Amino acid sequence: MRKAVSQWEFGDLFTEGERKKTYSVGEITGVIRRLLEGKLGRIRVTGEISNYRKQSSGHCYFALKDASAQLSCVLFRRESVSHRSDIGHGAKVILEGDLTVYEARGQYQLIVRSVELDGVGALQRAFEQLKAKLESEGLFASERKREIPRYCFRLGIVTSESAAALRDVLQVTGRRHPALEWVLHPTRVQGQDASDEIVGAIHGLNRYSMSLPPERRLGAILITRGGGSLEDLWAFNEESVARAVAASALPTISAIGHETDFTICDFVADLRAPTPSAAAELVTEGIFASRDGVEHAAGQMQAILERELEYLEGILRQVGRRLAVLHPRRVIERCRVRIDDFENGLARTLSGRKRGVVQQLDRLTFALSQLQPRRRLVRENGHVQLQAEHLAKLVRQTWKARRQQMDYFDRVLKLLSPLNILERGYSITRESESGRVVRSIKEIDRGTLLTTLLCDGEIHSEVGEVGENSAAG
Repeated sequence: MRKAVSQWEFGDLFTEGERKKTYSVGEITGVIRRLLEGKLGRIRVTGEISNYRKQSSGHCYFALKDASAQLSCVLFRRESVSHRSDIGHGAKVILEGDLTVYEARGQYQLIVRSVELDGVGALQRAFEQLKAKLESEGLFASERKREIPRYCFRLGIVTSESAAALRDVLQVTGRRHPALEWVLHPTRVQGQDASDEIVGAIHGLNRYSMSLPPERRLGAILITRGGGSLEDLWAFNEESVARAVAASALPTISAIGHETDFTICDFVADLRAPTPSAAAELVTEGIFASRDGVEHAAGQMQAILERELEYLEGILRQVGRRLAVLHPRRVIERCRVRIDDFENGLARTLSGRKRGVVQQLDRLTFALSQLQPRRRLVRENGHVQLQAEHLAKLVRQTWKARRQQMDYFDRVLKLLSPLNILERGYSITRESESGRVVRSIKEIDRGTLLTTLLCDGEIHSEVGEVGENSAAG
């Protein structure tokens, strides 16, 4: 069996005879260069860059060091390498090149042929580059974010079946919203091909949701996993995952790692939760708050009814005072008095007219008794009957007119009632704190709490946005 020999074990460099020979500095340096180049050739070495300098010729000189030693390196301008712009003082890299000796100084050095970024520094740089790219495309813009439905009953979840994050989510939602149904699309959440599985899960849940009736479709997709290092979370920093999240027809929630962990998926998603448990609380907040509200609804309704009754009692007192002056019964009574006056006057008039007619009839009778004008008597008798009928008709018309006038006054009183105005669809809006009536949008600001009085209750609201009525202009 051949004995293993270290690559740094060169054996005897010179024979016994050669050791007695005297070499020049150039000769011994050349021997060492040929030995290094022939024995090692092209190698890969990792370390941290220090003493970096770029010459006017375009060549770059620097040292690659670790805790115990350093190696001189040179990167020539003509070498086409990736990450050339990322090379600088403090950068951790993996270099590949030819180990040789710079004979003018008797110094061994590495002629760099390729450059790779090493470790977390490389991942962090790739993270920042992808983040800047997607941000420039508008994938992080707030205007493209969609709201998560307040009341969710079916949600999709993308995570590992064995993930602690899945257990946390199910525990929280089971306590706060037992009726919530989760549709799990299991995937790997770290390692090779994890990003492809996550992309497939997002597309799969979208297709599954669209295949269901509208009332059974998913409300959103939760993408989650527990904490870990940057390398562990890297699947959620892949561009393919970010674009799948952006293209999802369903709103997306990202809950990756701990509160201090941020991924590209967090920036693209419609909602970012600091932890999986926090995501579960966010998606159940609507139902949880509504349930709490229902529990306190009885007391709140009792208080609202008491305030409403107190308010209505005040209105009734005001209406009572107004009716004391304008009550229809009083108006009718006054009309009846006037009608009685009309009747009495009419009776007096008729009595006077009758007496006059009787007197005239007596005179005519006397004249007729003298002249015997039978035809004229017949005409005068007919005239008297016409006058009597005219007077009777006048009385009926006067009575009808007074009755119509009373009906008109009754309708006017009903129209002037404030309750009648509210029943026609109008309302009164006041500021909740001051009680001041709001007459213009210039009197309120965004966030102002309002109370709107309707015919059958009140509406409490908060101003979200104030805009002028274009039709009013």
